[in-house]
Amino acid sequence: MAASRRILVTGMSGLIGGLAGRHLARSHEVVALNRRLVEGVTTFQADINDLAAIRPAFVGVDTVVQLAAYMGDDQYGQLSTNVAGVYNVFEASREAGVKRVIFGSSGAAVLGHARDPEFQPLLEARWQDVTEPRPMLDHLVSLRPNSVYGAVKAFGEALGRYYSDFHGISVLCIRIGPVTEEDWPSDSRNAASYCSHRDVVQMVERCVNAPDSIRFDIFYAVSNNRGRFRDIAHARDVIGYEPLDGIPNWPMNRPHRPG
Repeated sequence: MAASRRILVTGMSGLIGGLAGRHLARSHEVVALNRRLVEGVTTFQADINDLAAIRPAFVGVDTVVQLAAYMGDDQYGQLSTNVAGVYNVFEASREAGVKRVIFGSSGAAVLGHARDPEFQPLLEARWQDVTEPRPMLDHLVSLRPNSVYGAVKAFGEALGRYYSDFHGISVLCIRIGPVTEEDWPSDSRNAASYCSHRDVVQMVERCVNAPDSIRFDIFYAVSNNRGRFRDIAHARDVIGYEPLDGIPNWPMNRPHRPG
C-alpha cells in the first residue's frame, strides 16, 4: 500500500477530475482547486488563470493532478486556460516545492497522425482492412495536433518537460482518450480510443504511485479496444497499467460491469 499523500486535483468539478479525485480520496488526502465549490472536498476556489489566487492551494502538497482545462471553441479560452493557466499551475507547483505534477494531456496532441490512410480501418471498424502489424502511436511519436486544443496540450507536455529538466519536478503526462459521462463510446472513432471510467482513474492512480525515479514520461490512457492504435505497452511496462475494460467489437451492445 502506497503511503498517503496530500494531493491537489485541479478541475475536480469536471468529469475526469471528479472521477480521479474521489477515487484518490479513498487512500490520500485530496484537496481541490476549482472555480466552484466541490461538495465534500476541501476546495480552494480560484481560477488557474490567476497565479496569485491559486498559490495557497499548493502549500503542503506532494502531488498535483492537473485536470482543469477549457474544452470550448473560443480560441482565447484555449490560450488563457490551457496555456497561461497551465503555466500558472506548474509555476505554483515549483514555488511550493511540489514533487510531482500529473498533467492531463490528450491524444489530440498527436491525433493528426490518424489522418494517414493506415489508421482509417481502425477508426471505421473495418477489421478486414487492418494491416498487420497494425499501425500504432507510441509515446515517442512526433507531436502532430489535430486542433488548437491538441496544440495547447502539446504545449503543456513541453512545459512539463522544462519544469522536470530545470526545476526537478517529476512530470507524468497522460494522453487521455475519450471519456464520456455515459462511460461508452458514441461511434467507431471514439470506440478506437475510448477510455473507461475505471481505466482513467487507474491510470491517474498509477501515476500518483509511480516510483520517484521517473522524472518525465508520457502515457496513453485508453482501454483495450479492438480498434486501438495508441500504445499501452509502455504504460504497462513502466507503471503497471492494465486496462480493465475495452471495446472488443463495434458496433456492440454495452455489457454490464460490476459497480
